[in-house]
Amino acid sequence: MLRDQARLRVSLDIPVMHDDQHAPAIVVLAALTNALRLVDKRLASVRIIVNGAGAAAIATARMLLLAGARDVILCDRVGTVAADREEHMNPYKREIARATNPAGIHGTVSAAMRVADVFLGRSAPGTIAVADVAAMARDPIVFAMANPEPEILPEALVGVARVVGTGRSDYPNQINNSLAFPGVFRGALDVHARTFDDTMKLAAAWAIADLVPAVAEATRRAAADSDVARRLV
Repeated sequence: MLRDQARLRVSLDIPVMHDDQHAPAIVVLAALTNALRLVDKRLASVRIIVNGAGAAAIATARMLLLAGARDVILCDRVGTVAADREEHMNPYKREIARATNPAGIHGTVSAAMRVADVFLGRSAPGTIAVADVAAMARDPIVFAMANPEPEILPEALVGVARVVGTGRSDYPNQINNSLAFPGVFRGALDVHARTFDDTMKLAAAWAIADLVPAVAEATRRAAADSDVARRLV
């Protein structure tokens, strides 16, 4: 899939974007931006575990690095992806391994999650436990995005995780590809863009993140104007 996209980008002078890779990466960055604001942490200083090492997980990891993350660790069925790991690797894992896991951590996803700040699930149901989240740093953020069943159910994390999101519409905080559309396409088409580059992806993610404060501010002002607000902020 990644090889085909690279070939298309070289061959075509129009934007090439994969819905299951770039759109989720944009929306995850937007969601994480706001979650970090809530827990008063900075992207550059948190440890992020991405469980999964397929195309979507790698695209998400790349987006986080572009945005300023410094400590991202991918995990697959074998365990943490590291530059010196030999088994069950491929060219794409080797490439992302050179930019991630700066401490060279080896072991299971459970071991990697200890004192981590963020868990991003791009894997399979039931791959982590409540104890894994309890072992994370203060105010853990968990985006369990496997569908239709997440890596861990949100109800299991009440009182354990500070922020929980999934890919499902029947839970709060759904992290859905559709949040990126049609805006990213509209913007690219309006200017007849030749490609869809990293700068455009980052801009889209931060714009989506800022929509939440914008909507909150508009609602606050309307409440004050309607004289239904009990306090002014």
